[in-house]
Amino acid sequence: MSTIRLFPTHGRSWLTRPLNWLGPTPLSRRKALWGLALIAPNTLGLFFFFGIPVLMAFSTSLQEWNAIRPARFIGLDNFERLIQDDKFAQALTNTFKLIGLVVPLEVGLALGVAVLLNLPLRGRNLLRTAYFLPVVTSTVAASVVWTSIFQPRYGILSQVLKPLGLGDTNWLVDPGLVLIPVAVVAIWQRLGFDMVIFLAGLQAIPHELYEAARIDGAGRWGRFRHVTLPMLSPTTFLVVVLAIINGFQIFDQVYVMTLRTVPGGVSGSATTLAYYLYRRAFTHSEFGYASAIALVLFALILLVTVFQLAVQRYWVYYEAESEK
Repeated sequence: MSTIRLFPTHGRSWLTRPLNWLGPTPLSRRKALWGLALIAPNTLGLFFFFGIPVLMAFSTSLQEWNAIRPARFIGLDNFERLIQDDKFAQALTNTFKLIGLVVPLEVGLALGVAVLLNLPLRGRNLLRTAYFLPVVTSTVAASVVWTSIFQPRYGILSQVLKPLGLGDTNWLVDPGLVLIPVAVVAIWQRLGFDMVIFLAGLQAIPHELYEAARIDGAGRWGRFRHVTLPMLSPTTFLVVVLAIINGFQIFDQVYVMTLRTVPGGVSGSATTLAYYLYRRAFTHSEFGYASAIALVLFALILLVTVFQLAVQRYWVYYEAESEK
């Protein structure tokens, strides 16, 4: 006599069916649930402290709001105003100038330092620590110190350049020079971080490749050009992407280094997009307009990153792909 099952299970309880997407077996589902439980605090924090503010920025960009009076919906007027805003165009230009100064020097110096500190030198661990210290140094404190270095007449740099007749150069006021100190501090603080990433990439390169190149008669430059650079291209790609994103977000250095002279530089010569956003939001109380600037900054970073991802296949070498 056959038994009719109202809820056929086929070896599995119907209660577990909603959890099948976590894995094919009870053990895998249990592990997946533990994983979700462990990442839940960070995920919830990311949603509440990052996701919700981003969504609010989208909404605020369509409004006129000074945080005192009730917000008024104005549609795309803030974005139309951006197109006609000369100060926004200047801030955008300054940001790209800074990126052009910072990124090549930062990546090149970090690669050079990493190559040197990858050699079997005495005290190289101490040197690695010294190069990494600026990364964990407060940006405000570092900017204050560098501001005193770039002071005319009494700054350390002025004393060094005095024999060349450049001792009175006012680096932090001259509109044509003010971006140089900002770039120097930005490079100095990021150099150690990029160096660590390059060191990890260098130590992952198989020594057999260098031995083969040496047997073929390649010198130091030949091994660096034909072995190190191609094998290090994925790491270089990562460093370049992070450096450009960081360049778009430069704010602290501009704020601190121009605070005692002319905030944002003479005629806005040091104003970046991040600094201009801050001024519009917290000086002029134009939170709707500042949100529109933030969205444009987000869109620029996204477009530049997507472009880099699209072109990286033409110059980035992945060993795993070559083995297919």
